[in-house]
Amino acid sequence: MELAAGLAGQVEFGVTDADTAIAMGSGDVPVLGTPRLVAWAEAATVAAVAGHLDDGQTSVGTHVALRHRAPSTVGTTITVRAELIDVDGALLRFAIVAHDGEHEIAQGEVERAVVARDRFLGKVTRQ
Repeated sequence: MELAAGLAGQVEFGVTDADTAIAMGSGDVPVLGTPRLVAWAEAATVAAVAGHLDDGQTSVGTHVALRHRAPSTVGTTITVRAELIDVDGALLRFAIVAHDGEHEIAQGEVERAVVARDRFLGKVTRQ
């Protein structure tokens, strides 16, 4: 595993009707829903560690603290950047910043844990 502070990943998405608070069930306004923004923040963390985990390893989300400070309308392009700021054994902590090209719309932190994929999936309860 080659993980060290400073690794970064970035994702870019266009806000669609499916991304709105209305569609996500998190509100009644046609702007980017916070649940979608959280998913995009996690996608940026995955991008940051892509190619840096050992074979058979993956990372799973364990904690999210995100401040969504500004609305984004349908059609807006959002860029989310994640920077690995701390590695504590298997625990990874990322700083998150999201912007719309002009304004910062969100910031926060995401934590992920590095796990053995097969062992982790072996713990999943089947329904």
